[in-house]
Amino acid sequence: EKAEEDDEKEGKKKKKKGEKEKDKKKKAPEEEERLRKEEEERIRKEEEAIRIREEQKRIEEEKKQKRKQKEKEKKERLRQEGKLLTEKQKQDRKRAQQMLEQMKAQGIELPNKDEVPKDDVPKKRPIYFERKRKNKQQQQTTERTPSPLEDATPSEPETPDEQPAEEVSEATENVTEEAEEEEIKDAWDVESEEEEEEARQKEKPMETDEVKKEEKKKEEEQDERVKKKKKVKKRRKVRKKTKRVRKRKVKKKVKRKEEAEKKRTTDVLRAPVVCVLGHVDTGKTKILDKLRRTHVQDGEAGGITQQIGATNVPHEAIMEQTKMCKEFQKKELKLPGLLIIDTPGHESFSNLRSRGSSLCDIAILVIDIMHGLEPQTIESINLLKSRKTPFVVALNKIDRLYQWKPMPHTDVQNTIKKQSAHTKSEFDERAREAIVQLAEQGLNAAVFYENKNPKEYISLVPTSAHSGDGMGNLIALISELSQTMLAKRISFCEDLQATVMEVKALPGLGTTIDVILVNGKLKEGDQIVVPGTEGPIVTQIRGLLMPQPMKEIRVKEELSVALKEVLGSIKLAERGVFVQASTLGSLEALLEFLRTSKIPYAGINIGPVHKKDIMKASVMLEHDSQYAVILAFDVRVERDAQEMADSVGVRIFTADIIYHLFDSFMAFRDELKKRKQEEFKHIAVFPCKLRVMPQFIFNSRDPIVMGVVVEAGFVKEGTPICIPSKEFIEIGRVVGIENNHKPVEMAKKGQEVCIKIDPIPGEAPKMYGRHFDHTDLLISKISRQSIDAVKDYFREEMGKADWQLIVELKKLFQII
Repeated sequence: EKAEEDDEKEGKKKKKKGEKEKDKKKKAPEEEERLRKEEEERIRKEEEAIRIREEQKRIEEEKKQKRKQKEKEKKERLRQEGKLLTEKQKQDRKRAQQMLEQMKAQGIELPNKDEVPKDDVPKKRPIYFERKRKNKQQQQTTERTPSPLEDATPSEPETPDEQPAEEVSEATENVTEEAEEEEIKDAWDVESEEEEEEARQKEKPMETDEVKKEEKKKEEEQDERVKKKKKVKKRRKVRKKTKRVRKRKVKKKVKRKEEAEKKRTTDVLRAPVVCVLGHVDTGKTKILDKLRRTHVQDGEAGGITQQIGATNVPHEAIMEQTKMCKEFQKKELKLPGLLIIDTPGHESFSNLRSRGSSLCDIAILVIDIMHGLEPQTIESINLLKSRKTPFVVALNKIDRLYQWKPMPHTDVQNTIKKQSAHTKSEFDERAREAIVQLAEQGLNAAVFYENKNPKEYISLVPTSAHSGDGMGNLIALISELSQTMLAKRISFCEDLQATVMEVKALPGLGTTIDVILVNGKLKEGDQIVVPGTEGPIVTQIRGLLMPQPMKEIRVKEELSVALKEVLGSIKLAERGVFVQASTLGSLEALLEFLRTSKIPYAGINIGPVHKKDIMKASVMLEHDSQYAVILAFDVRVERDAQEMADSVGVRIFTADIIYHLFDSFMAFRDELKKRKQEEFKHIAVFPCKLRVMPQFIFNSRDPIVMGVVVEAGFVKEGTPICIPSKEFIEIGRVVGIENNHKPVEMAKKGQEVCIKIDPIPGEAPKMYGRHFDHTDLLISKISRQSIDAVKDYFREEMGKADWQLIVELKKLFQII
């Protein structure tokens, strides 16, 4: 049994050995083929290196032969010209040259160049430098071969004897042995055989190194290309993946929206967003105050709304306010409430009106019955038309009609009927005027209780925000139109639709945002994305705070909606004032006001004035001090910022009303301008050309008093006068101007006036008839300093023709 086991083991070993031998036999041809190719490649590279070495050796041999031939020819030529001197002759020449220089130093006169013997000095020195350069160029063209390593061979080292012929000193150019010796050295562009041998020895190791470097460089380039391809592939994959994710999200969003639209029904309505528009001082905020029973309008600076405000009117408040409307009370109110947005009416706040009207479902256009349509009323109408927003008209201030008797708890239709005949007649007349004015704007209108077709005619509701008349009718009409004509639009949808109105920091709560939730639902823990100044902000809702009913939500700090887009689109000037405002809307309004007033602005910010704002504004002190100003609108100034501004010289103007801010700055600028003009009036010189009237020479010298005609520009007191035809001689300064025997400050082009010229202090007085006469033209003597002073502080006094004259005089005086 043991023997059988040994036989089996031996058989298995032989079998494995046979299999290995078979594998070896299979692999042998492949291995032999690889080794054969490697051997062939190695032999090829060695043959290539040998060929390159032989090629270089042949090139070097040719160069050597050419140099030897060239050296031999030049020596022969110099020997024929008698310039190939022995060492003794060179020393004799050198001693003679030293003696000549000593004699020159002692003042001994030497013979002229022509008297020097011909043996010593050639008449004209041969120019070897040009010949050398030509020979070099020829040598380069003849030596050029298609060898791949020719460019890589190092250039021959220059001998210390090689110097350009121009460097030979002029002092030794006539008859010096050194000059000839230098010429010979310059002409012989040779190297010793020992130097050539050393150069060849240095080049030998570079032959194989060059090949290795080329191979390494190719490998590196190949690796770089592979890396680039991998990066491109990776980017493409990421891009494709991003597109797939985006498509998936878009599909998901579209699907969610479609499902939400399917669930919409007019039985469940949301609160409509109502926007109040109109001209300034028509009573928009007062209407809301009456509705809320608050006094927000009294707290506005100057009684002008300068921010967007929002009021939430609940279902119960609507029913309470519309008790006097019997027909409305009989119907079911489906609305959960109203969200009313109040907007500023002044022209500077058109941006806020635009923003508010883009949110609203239905609008209230407030018209003062005593004034009719005004500019911002028409602008508001155009906004509503462009957005196809339905609206009603509140014909406000009916309490100002003569002998009006207020009845706030009565239907306004009955209130009008109970008025006296002449009061009712005045109301009818003014209502007709408003209807005609609306017709001029392409709108059909009628008083609401006479309107049979609300789809074609706009309803006018007579109201008084002061007494409360008609307020219930206005709310009832808005509610009725919303739940009938706009039922489909304001039907509740689960798809989220919200607009951010402001962002602010509340003590104990941190950063909060005020949001108008138009559709959908928000709950704690939801992830939301809002736009920020540094990009999109992804966050979670940590808490929901609902405002109290009938209280206004006020925008008091930074509006975040579209903040980055709006601030980025504002074009700043290089030199200008710095502007700070409480909200984005008021900032836009203030910038628009400055733009129309042609006041440049170099910096903008939202929020309180800090030290960093003062530092930014202080930059203008170096450029233009009139713009080292901060216009702070409806914001506070930190104490340390005010202290810093006082120390560096930055002015801060604060106001709650735009016009007051503007007036303060303009007064400051005028005062600063007058101060600067007074400071630079003696430096500024205005351009003028004057022609002397010879028949009106009243005094010829000290002072010169004469009649002149102003041919160009204008002349003022203090203008220095010179005569360009008499080498620009300055005759004095104008100290007085009279026109028809009356003193005047200036004389313009075409006027004939008498001028008095005082001489220049410290100089001899110039005299008419001796230094100049009536044929000479008088001009004002301008300078670079005077032109700068005119540009900076007297620009308004200059016309286009005056600037052209300045340019002409600049060329005359050669002012850069």
